[in-house]
Amino acid sequence: MASRPPQNCWRGVPKIGKNSCAGFERGVEKFRMEPTVQEILASYNASAPLSQAYTLPAAWYTDPRIADLELRNVFARTWQAIGRTDQLEEPGRYITATIAGEPVVVVRGSDGKLRAFFNVCRHHAMTVMNEPCGQAQHMRCPYHGWTYNLEGELRGITEFEGVQDFDRAKNGLVPIRVDTWEKFVFVNLDSEAAPLEKFLGVLVERARPLGFSALKFVERRSYTLDCNWKVYVDNFLDGGYHVPHMHKGLNSVLDYTNYTIENVDRLCIQSSPVAVDSSSESNAAATRKGDRAYYFWQYPNFMLNWYEGYLDTNLVIPLAVNRCEVIFDFYFGNTAASEMPYIRQSIEVSERVQQEDIVICHGVQRGLRSRAYHAGRLSVRREAGEHLFHRLLAADLRNSRAVTAR
Repeated sequence: MASRPPQNCWRGVPKIGKNSCAGFERGVEKFRMEPTVQEILASYNASAPLSQAYTLPAAWYTDPRIADLELRNVFARTWQAIGRTDQLEEPGRYITATIAGEPVVVVRGSDGKLRAFFNVCRHHAMTVMNEPCGQAQHMRCPYHGWTYNLEGELRGITEFEGVQDFDRAKNGLVPIRVDTWEKFVFVNLDSEAAPLEKFLGVLVERARPLGFSALKFVERRSYTLDCNWKVYVDNFLDGGYHVPHMHKGLNSVLDYTNYTIENVDRLCIQSSPVAVDSSSESNAAATRKGDRAYYFWQYPNFMLNWYEGYLDTNLVIPLAVNRCEVIFDFYFGNTAASEMPYIRQSIEVSERVQQEDIVICHGVQRGLRSRAYHAGRLSVRREAGEHLFHRLLAADLRNSRAVTAR
């Protein structure tokens, strides 16, 4: 239980004397020293060119108020990957997810149309569909049995006789925007946001020659990391800076000296010639094929890693200020039974790289809480992608619609 201030501090007005409020004053001053959200945001200079830029300050990764602001101003207002089109091919097929704290369901209607809704019953707010995916003839809330058809319309209500001024037509599931690109399903909670294709921009054209549509889904793996979601994105966007030091196997297949970084709008394209050493015994050398590797990052949290005949996607989801989930989906061009040993070996290469990245991310998050660190500098040669990410994020967080004075 919090102690009360001395009585001579009535209404917060300290009186200096024998029974002074000096201790209380120090507590008030300490409270006042905590920076506001605006002060934290102002501590990053987004206008600095890469050669003069610093990283985002540590508070951006450790302050819960910034994490809350990101949910409102970033994740609730950008197109978020939610699943795969192959999960939703038939009427009644559905997937569920949580976007910016909001429960969401995407379903293929009886008419073949794809729709998305807030997964919240209009009666007493229970989540209607409570499995990650599946197939259903209708959507029925398990709490009181309210039933919605695949088009989100309220159809069945139990024991509701006598209720006046109730319009069934106005109590269907609340719709949200949904669209698809290549093999991926996206939703957007913001009704005013630009269309998906405009949001993806250059990615649409740059990815088309790589043949994503010909690849087949094989497996999903999910990891929970004890770090802020931005730590993971920063690590992805460091232009291969950490590869020679932390990923010895991956480093054996990349021509690190000719690694390139290209920023366009909300997209960073990292690319490297694949230069496999024939004498290498690395599994990475045996599973990473083709002339060139491409690593795409689409703001804010979607990554695609492509080698010839192979793709894995990474979706980074914030869970708390110091915790995130990273979802990997693996795709291959040839999924015949004879190819499964190669596929398993390839996925295990990714698993090893991910475990190495987890070590990095956990260490960075610990360091961000140290009094010894505020912000660092960026490599002009390697970290242009991080610089883009930080500036885009700063622009969204400083948007006046959601910034508070807390």
